[in-house]
Amino acid sequence: MITLCSFPQINRIMNQGNQTTISEFILLGFSNQAEKEKLIFMLFLSMYLVTVVGNGLIILAIGLDMHLHTPMYLFLANLSFADISSSSTSVPKMLINIQTKSQSISYEGCITQMYFSIVFVVIDNFLLGVMAYDRFVAICYPLNYTIIMHSRVCLLLTVCPWVLSNMVALTHTLLASQLVFCKQNTIQHFFCDLAPLLKLSCSDAMINELVKFIVGLSVITFPFALILFSYICIIRDVLRISSTQGKWKAFSTCGSHLTVVILFYGTIAGVYFFPSSTHPEDTDKIGAVLFTVVTPMMNPFIYSLRNKDMKGALRKLIYKRHFLLLMA
Repeated sequence: MITLCSFPQINRIMNQGNQTTISEFILLGFSNQAEKEKLIFMLFLSMYLVTVVGNGLIILAIGLDMHLHTPMYLFLANLSFADISSSSTSVPKMLINIQTKSQSISYEGCITQMYFSIVFVVIDNFLLGVMAYDRFVAICYPLNYTIIMHSRVCLLLTVCPWVLSNMVALTHTLLASQLVFCKQNTIQHFFCDLAPLLKLSCSDAMINELVKFIVGLSVITFPFALILFSYICIIRDVLRISSTQGKWKAFSTCGSHLTVVILFYGTIAGVYFFPSSTHPEDTDKIGAVLFTVVTPMMNPFIYSLRNKDMKGALRKLIYKRHFLLLMA
């Protein structure tokens, strides 16, 4: 037995007596049955392609359309990039494992995958709060919107979530790299997530669990409180609108956003806020699929395709590419 205590490198020690160096982990995924694996492969490949194409089109449309160079769409482009990255952290490796019939991942690869999966989940969390605040200012203080959401504020609201998410991920990763892993190297998951790694460790992970709870609670509380406050104020102002059509349009937009917020925060709370030993592995897997695959896939439909400006920009982008292909 040996302590794996460096990131991203580990100490390479030859087997001596009963000591063992864990150089790789085995990701069990969802099923070992060939028929089910084929179905899982096609399902996740389809969802991943929809996620990449949908969010990629959003980024391109926002970047190429000058009318969309506003704070709202800047945050949306960041969210789309984070969603593509979140799915890309786990899904491609899982698809490769299914296709090659190999379930192994190196220790360094596992720790790196865990780091980036935390980064992009946390950045989604912060960006949901930032986007809610932007809508709050736009609806409740429309005359002062350009004054409040000036370029420096937008830059701050864009950069800070990325810095904070990397700090959170680095904290968990450094602590995880100090854990002791014995001969058992089988992870009951489809990627290297924090919770299953804590379960796998044969050393005391109490500090890791405590930090996971405290940091997770801190990271979740502020954005969620900001979202809650923003939507309470938005709903209050929307109720004052005399037009029934205007009210319905606003409530429909809020309802879609809140659906994703509830899905995202409910999943995070269920997976990460309880000790790893209190719920089965399937809960971790289902929760991880929701916030790393399903929610990123829903982003283009919920945040963009219901928006007239975004629809127009996407049409221009698609027609322009179609025209260029015809001319080539």
